[in-house]
Formats: sequence, structure tokens, C-alpha cells
Amino acid sequence: MPLTKTAPAPAPGAPASSAELRASDADRDRIADILREALAEGRLDPEEHAERIDATYRAKTVGELEPLVRDLPAVGAAGRAVGASPVPGAGGRGPQGARALPATDNLVAVFGGAMRKGRWRVRRTTNVLALFGGVEIDLTEALFEQREIVINISAVFGGVEIKVPENVTVSGGGAGVFGGFDIKGYEAPDPDAPVVVVRGFALFGGVETTRKRGKRLKNLRSY
Repeated sequence: MPLTKTAPAPAPGAPASSAELRASDADRDRIADILREALAEGRLDPEEHAERIDATYRAKTVGELEPLVRDLPAVGAAGRAVGASPVPGAGGRGPQGARALPATDNLVAVFGGAMRKGRWRVRRTTNVLALFGGVEIDLTEALFEQREIVINISAVFGGVEIKVPENVTVSGGGAGVFGGFDIKGYEAPDPDAPVVVVRGFALFGGVETTRKRGKRLKNLRSY
């Protein structure tokens, strides 16, 4: 009677497949950038974008990230579509790696909601449009890579709330037409603290900043 051959057992410590690799913060940031560009280009609606962003920052492995951008073009260093979706986890940190982000971010809520919260990398300029929708920008756990950031807001029959940590300076202002543009200026004790500048207008809408007590930036990168 012939002997049955069995497959050899995997060697101890065999490397995991790329899909099984644990996702890094840089991997999640790259996926989030692709999703944000897709929202700005109209490839995703605000609801789809919010669902995918939430899934991005809950993902534990590279294999969980890849399906979120499988149907979207990748984004190059200049913010342009450059082809098929990338394979995260390759550790790319060159010109199109984790630090090669566009200088401008676009956040759009039209008859829906959009948000940035948790651990995310703030761009030098963020353009916000709230049209019959609501936008939340939470900077309390964000990563700042430059000392000053600018948030340009257009709120039309919509609302925008910006949450800031205690140890940043807040300045700016705008116009409220049948609405409110409430930017509470604050000067941080540290003269080298990051500066958040908020500008824009609210038409039949509202814009406000809120300082979160007890929340302080801890992971500042050099700018």
C-alpha cells in the first residue's frame, strides 16, 4: 500500500505574507490620502468616504487596507492620480512615501458629513466646503509637520467645528451672513507652538473653534 505524502510543516518563524503584515501608521496615512483625493474628485461620495476612512484607521493588517482603495487610482507626491492602487506595507518612504504628501487637503460635505479625527497628518492648507452638511476637524491627536497651518472654510447651509488642543495658538476670522463665524483666538504660552489659522465665511451656516481641555499635542514633528 503506497504511503501518502503530506505537505511539509512551515518552518518556525516563516515570514508572513504581505497581506498578513501589521499595518503601520504610514500605511494608513497613504490609504487615507488616496481616499481624500477620491472624495475631492467626486469618485466617492461623503458617506462612502467617511465609511472607508473609519475602516482605514481601524485596520490592523495590510490585507485589510488594500480593498479600501482597490477601485481607486493611486495618488503621487503632487496629488495626481498615477495609476492602479498601491500595495501598502512595502515601507516606501521615498519621494512618494509617507512624507511625500500634497501641501493641500480638501474636505467636502454635501448633504452629508465629513471628518478628520484621531491620528492624522495635517497639511499646510486645508480647504473645507460644507454645503447642506457638517464637517468636524479634530486636531487634538493630529501630527503637525509645519508650524503654521491654514484652514479655509466655506459653509453654506452647513456647519464646521474645529477642535484644537490646549497648546496651540489659534487665530483668523471670517464673515457670517445669516450665520455665525466664531473663531476663539488664543495665544499659546510657548512662542514656538503650532499656529492654526482659520479663515472663510458662513452663509446660513456656522463655523466655530473649540479648545479641548486636557488635550495637548504630544507627538509634534519638527517643522
